[in-house]
Amino acid sequence: MEKNKIKVLFVCLGNICRSPSAEAVFRDYVSKQGYAQLIEVDSAGLIAHHEGEQADSRMRAHAIRRGYNLTSISRPITYDDFFEFDYIIGMD
Repeated sequence: MEKNKIKVLFVCLGNICRSPSAEAVFRDYVSKQGYAQLIEVDSAGLIAHHEGEQADSRMRAHAIRRGYNLTSISRPITYDDFFEFDYIIGMD
């Protein structure tokens, strides 16, 4: 029997600063601990104002200096996310 992944979603207002940073840091931690096959990480925003955009350029620069790469593309949280994810963590 294959165990389902634990799914974690970080959410902030626009999904261009806090939540993509939390996603990258947590994904890195999960990978370094050897749990990447067990835990899926994503991020979303409360509003769709920045949908389809990369994380803010200043946040990407700060992340790179600390060894993280913010590669996610902004998306709004959806109704289905509440059923799809095991944990939804608000960043606002």
